[in-house]
Amino acid sequence: METDRMRKVCVVGASGKLGQYMVRHALERGYEVVGVCRERSVPKLAGFEGRMTIVPGDTDDREVIRRAVAGCDGVLTVLVPWGVRQYASGTAQAVLDHARPGARLVFSCGWHITRDGKDRYSPMFRLGVKVAARVGKLVRYVEIDDQVEACRRVFASDTRWTVVRGSSLEEGESQGLPVWSRHVGDPVLASDMTRRVDFALFMVEALTDDTLVREAPAIVGRLTPSALAHAEGQGGGRAGGRTNTPG
Repeated sequence: METDRMRKVCVVGASGKLGQYMVRHALERGYEVVGVCRERSVPKLAGFEGRMTIVPGDTDDREVIRRAVAGCDGVLTVLVPWGVRQYASGTAQAVLDHARPGARLVFSCGWHITRDGKDRYSPMFRLGVKVAARVGKLVRYVEIDDQVEACRRVFASDTRWTVVRGSSLEEGESQGLPVWSRHVGDPVLASDMTRRVDFALFMVEALTDDTLVREAPAIVGRLTPSALAHAEGQGGGRAGGRTNTPG
């Protein structure tokens, strides 16, 4: 499928903050939007009433996903590791199995996901991830290891996927399309902050950017100090573009 023929898009996890921003961006581009969210979260999408189709249900429910992605040219999926029931990997697998052949599949996760083991993390970052994983599993709230498994399945698939790895997030007005690099540890990412609305913008833009097919970009806000320093060093840089990091 040619990405310039994007017409119908499914947002899996549409009721969350990131999901709602993606719905908004997709509607602004004139896409027909289908959203998936848990039934109790449907009221969060009231502001989009009449402008989108909502399929209520758990995002790891294969039948729910099958119905939601039918006929969609692109699928935007928030990989949320809720509970200890393999929710993220179940969601990813359902999307991989039921999306139409050739559809653009864009998944969201955090910097802790690594595709090739070449990412460089600070000791504090590693400690934070380890503590979050242990505490989350202890209280049966989140299962970070399952998000790792979900992305492993995506990376191994032969679909037209992109995994967008977000930095720390904040609310606020859009600063434009974030800058990205293939590896955490690149100086351009040092500021570790992106506006949530712009994370969603990058996800939606990825649907029609063939340079991002089978890439796992780590992003940072385009107006953060590290991104601005990189742009200055590149003679102005290219907002939203890849840095010159090798490999």
